Amino acid sequence: MTTKRILFGLLVAVTATAVAPAQDGGKKEPTAKPVVVGMEMLPSRHFVVRAKINGEGPYRFILDTGAPITLINNRVGKKAGLTKKGGGGLFGGMNSVPVKTLEIGGVIAKDSMAVVMDHPTVKAISDAFERDGGPIDGIIGFPFFAKFAMTVDYQKKELTLTPNGYQPGDYMQDLMKNLMNSDALNKPRTVMVGALWGFEVGKEANDEKDGVTLLKVYAGTPAAKAGLKAGDRLLTLDGRWTDTVGDATIAASLVKPGKPAELKLTRAGKELKATVTPVKGY
Repeated sequence: MTTKRILFGLLVAVTATAVAPAQDGGKKEPTAKPVVVGMEMLPSRHFVVRAKINGEGPYRFILDTGAPITLINNRVGKKAGLTKKGGGGLFGGMNSVPVKTLEIGGVIAKDSMAVVMDHPTVKAISDAFERDGGPIDGIIGFPFFAKFAMTVDYQKKELTLTPNGYQPGDYMQDLMKNLMNSDALNKPRTVMVGALWGFEVGKEANDEKDGVTLLKVYAGTPAAKAGLKAGDRLLTLDGRWTDTVGDATIAASLVKPGKPAELKLTRAGKELKATVTPVKGY
């Protein structure tokens, strides 16, 4: 069995050229009657709708007509059966996954695509406005609303959705193809050192349990000083799920050097917490 490892030392930043929008490549389906659904308006002026993902929910999502993808956080992705075990994908864990059904107020969009990850901006909005109705669990973007002609009534706080028969393609797949065919791959990259943690994580291919395993903790590092040990199971890092190596990579990369981060772990069957303050790299 292959063990996937990563040492949280170097954070690689890739500057890519602009890419073309997703090709429609879609098919037309019979149109249906319009449906009116309710929405909320946050103080930030974002639309919020309640949606079910693969029958799970409903959960609160920002409806963003400018977003090229639908984004679902790890918690909901896991409940809806979207989270895959293993390493990260394009851009360090942004895996595009199929969603069988996405339902808003009785309107069901079948066979759309979404990215499962905890995005820091969505988390910040959720933290700011959670008291107004619950957490924000992601963003509903182009893969959903491209299937509908949409009218917004701000006074009534209603959306009218009319299926237009359009089936959009996979934006992330098209994005990757454009990048792979782009001259940007042959241009110099900027490599920056991010926060140094001092531990390795891994996960066996057949490991279905929550979290990732600490394979090694280096002496004298922030992780060692915080009491972490090889064999600990890392469940969350700074409030973000770490169910895959890709998840752990993203979570670690979002913490700035010098900022204390709480880690939830299990050791010998008992859950514990530790605070690690990563240091600036060289």
